[in-house]
Amino acid sequence: MSGGALKIGLTGGIGSGKSAVAARFASHGIAVVDADALSRELTAPGGAAIPALRAAFGEALIAADGGLDRARMRALVFSDAAARARLEAILHPLIEAASARRCAAAASPYVLLDIPLLVETGRWRARCDRVCVVDCPRESQIARVIRRDGLSAAEVETILAAQASREARLAAADDIIDNSGTLAALHARVDILHQCYLSMTNAMPGR
Repeated sequence: MSGGALKIGLTGGIGSGKSAVAARFASHGIAVVDADALSRELTAPGGAAIPALRAAFGEALIAADGGLDRARMRALVFSDAAARARLEAILHPLIEAASARRCAAAASPYVLLDIPLLVETGRWRARCDRVCVVDCPRESQIARVIRRDGLSAAEVETILAAQASREARLAAADDIIDNSGTLAALHARVDILHQCYLSMTNAMPGR
């Protein structure tokens, strides 16, 4: 268990509905620390990661505005495992430090850490008291991403291949939110889990 407020690590594959789950928890007043949002802040013009990224990848990966050229970097890391490792070695410690600061400043009963690569990196598990996985069939993921992002099925399959398998994600879960049905059903499941997390928080020593 980590120190301070109860920390719930939320994860799920692309198109699983993780963002909808995070938004529902936020509607209950729960602080959500979004690792992707922190990454975007760090790689924006003037972001803390830019000097190290420029040194590691050169000017070709820096956009005209001084921020990271995210499209070029995405293409590079999907085709080059060594480049992905270099990128992660730069960004992950910075994201972890920023998330720790946000968690410490949170005023909600517990904190939700929205971490897309929680299972893939293995770095985050010790920072979370519980892991909550948003799950749905692979076919649903593909259909949602095609509809949302306008990608082809082959492009979505490439992204899924770079992520942890559904089985690996479920094996890492303490809690599972099934998102194979309606939005109303998803909200109901989140609401039940929210009450469970409040009960856990109230049972913590010193409460």
